[in-house]
Amino acid sequence: MLHDSIRTEEAYHDWSRRYILFHGKRHPSEMGAKEIDEFLTHLAVSRDVSASTQSQALSALLFLYRDVLECEPGAIEGVVRATRPKRLPVILSRCEVQAVLGYLEGTARLAGLLMYGSGLRVLEVLRLRVHDIDFVRNEVFVRAGKGDKDRRTMLPKAARLALIEHLEGVKIVHDAELAAGRGRVYLPHGIGQKYRNADVEWHWQYVFPARFESVDPRGGESRRHHLSEQAIQKAVKQATVKAGVQKAATPHTFRHAFATHLLESGTDIRTVQELLGHASVETTMVYLHVLNKGGYGVTSPLDNL
Repeated sequence: MLHDSIRTEEAYHDWSRRYILFHGKRHPSEMGAKEIDEFLTHLAVSRDVSASTQSQALSALLFLYRDVLECEPGAIEGVVRATRPKRLPVILSRCEVQAVLGYLEGTARLAGLLMYGSGLRVLEVLRLRVHDIDFVRNEVFVRAGKGDKDRRTMLPKAARLALIEHLEGVKIVHDAELAAGRGRVYLPHGIGQKYRNADVEWHWQYVFPARFESVDPRGGESRRHHLSEQAIQKAVKQATVKAGVQKAATPHTFRHAFATHLLESGTDIRTVQELLGHASVETTMVYLHVLNKGGYGVTSPLDNL
């Protein structure tokens, strides 16, 4: 009813389950702040989780008590806070990006071009609808990205022709499915009720549809969803190995490279912040520490000898 993402639902469900199992399957209504303190401390001390993971667990348990059980758990005090430090992101050089992209094929390559060329997260790429691509303005519209925020970013010219050809192929498949009485797609909440046939319209279809239909875990309808992120992750990992890149690269590494290379070329950090969709410029500033100019963007005195 709150229209949270299904990933939030799954995460909150999982943390509630782990909390109950940690306390010997006692019912949450029989427990409170003391048991929450013990569980969160266990995560920090025994499981060595990050601060963000511990915070997510706390949010899930507060939701369990306040929104599900409709009671206050009490004052949560004395929790040992997770202190695992944040690490700098893995950054690929321009040559390394080119090498990895060279070993990607088909849909995975096109997704890689958009992640590096537009600074998109892997799920933002996979959730793109046909109407989110503006070939006239050379823009990509990201709807309900991280934090449920919308934003615009550039559509790289180098990916334009490949994307047009890709969409032509997707359109052929979609038309064939319509002729067979299928071709329906998941719609954001409210759209399907307001526009009854919107789920078969071309502009609502995913840019990267899955090969087969799947059952919606919420409603139970059989529809075509977008391509799974695991497929892109596997393809990027294989391409990194083939390219001989000795770095732990993932699809998200393309987004890191997008930001770093823009800053290296002199793009204003505020502009990069908006393109990435960061709420604070402080989040974007992490890329200043990984520029290809030494540890903090300065020249080593050894290089001046």
